[in-house]
Amino acid sequence: MANEKLKTASVLAFERKHANSDAFMYAGNWDARDQPDAWSAIAIQSKDVRGTISNRLKAAVANDPLKLDAEIQKPNLQRVDTAALPANSDTLKVSFTLRVLGDLAIPSACNDQQYQAALSAVINEYIEREQFSELACRYAENLANGRFLWRNRIGAESVSVRVSHMTNNQAVNHWDFNAYDFDMRKFGTQPELIAPLAKLIQQGLLGKSFVLLKIEAWVRLGAGQEIFPSQELVLDGGRDASKSKYLYQVNDVAAMHSQKIGNAIRTIDTWYPDAETFGPIAVEPYGSVTSRGSAYRQPKQKTDFYNLLDGWVIKGNIPDSGNQHFVMATLVRGGVFGEKAD
Repeated sequence: MANEKLKTASVLAFERKHANSDAFMYAGNWDARDQPDAWSAIAIQSKDVRGTISNRLKAAVANDPLKLDAEIQKPNLQRVDTAALPANSDTLKVSFTLRVLGDLAIPSACNDQQYQAALSAVINEYIEREQFSELACRYAENLANGRFLWRNRIGAESVSVRVSHMTNNQAVNHWDFNAYDFDMRKFGTQPELIAPLAKLIQQGLLGKSFVLLKIEAWVRLGAGQEIFPSQELVLDGGRDASKSKYLYQVNDVAAMHSQKIGNAIRTIDTWYPDAETFGPIAVEPYGSVTSRGSAYRQPKQKTDFYNLLDGWVIKGNIPDSGNQHFVMATLVRGGVFGEKAD
């Protein structure tokens, strides 16, 4: 039922309920997966190369053989970071931790108690009815299928993932998965494989237990093969200006940004209009995919998070089941969602 007096709070924020660490990268051999001491940290190396001119040229240059030859003769000197497995190691190990938090119905900040009460009622009704079962299954599947490996997953001979439930810094239980058992474009194809892990994540989202997971993935790429840590965005002049690419490292260990890992875990949105064509995308208020330069949840179509949330809380327009999951997954993602002043 619509509440004409209710307005979106100008201050509204939710803490993320998936608190994951950076992912660290190590080298070793496939047969030593159960030997923690057999893995060594991968270091970032600097490489100086002489590349070729391959960018699109102006028509005046491209259509003149003499000018084109002169342009091609110019050296394209580059200093870049690179990372690779040693010549005696055939497998990449990626390791990170994930803490699952509850109390979704309580915003971290809200300056309108009437709105907060209405929003909490909507969230609690969803929790009581759905118990986070669908979201938990999808999060669990993205751990099991190794989506967080990103480019490191492509073309690997084998990918094995182990998820351990940690208590007092000890693994009280663990589950092993063959990442290739799962379909990266469809969820729910192997529900029995992920059921115990999904149940644990569900308990964390419901706030019924403390859930800390340790995720380890082994990717058999081949000896000496290049691996792909996160690339750093250079925002100031504090770095060597002669280097054109920086790779992320923590204490001399190649790593992947926690934001990139979190993006992969929440790549569960198959409820947007073009999902059949493009497959799962990360849960974002506007369905944004920066690598494609597209927003798949357009406000004009009323499929973005804000239209769905306002319609649900203020106007009483209950979204379909898929978009209800999307709205709640966006709140799990966390962020600042207050109404902007005109």
